[in-house]
Amino acid sequence: MKTVMPFLFSLLTFSLFSQNGEIEVIKDSRIDGLVKNQSMIIPPSTVPQITGYRIQLFFDTEKSAIDDARARFITQFPKVDTYVIYNAPNYFLKVGNFRTKLEAEKVKVQIDRDFPTNYIVKELINLPRID
Repeated sequence: MKTVMPFLFSLLTFSLFSQNGEIEVIKDSRIDGLVKNQSMIIPPSTVPQITGYRIQLFFDTEKSAIDDARARFITQFPKVDTYVIYNAPNYFLKVGNFRTKLEAEKVKVQIDRDFPTNYIVKELINLPRID
């Protein structure tokens, strides 16, 4: 009886832990899409940037006012790049990719009449175009 008891105990233990079964996962099909997007590797920006200057023309809380000012600027200076940046709660209209402050000053003098509140800011810029 002393040898039968451990044998039955071990047999019962193995039979409890060796059960086979299936698990069915019920989930929304959109979860697979989210997992796929999260696992994507996003490469760093390929646009090289340097420290330079831009001219901040205008800022406002209304995007339509920024778009109007941008359209006015583009009609006068089509070769100067424009950037609309949102930093809550304001939109900022910045123009140009100037390597030196002198380059920015030259353009600033030309636009002072139409945008009197403009000023030069130092920030990371894209490499200027070669025309």
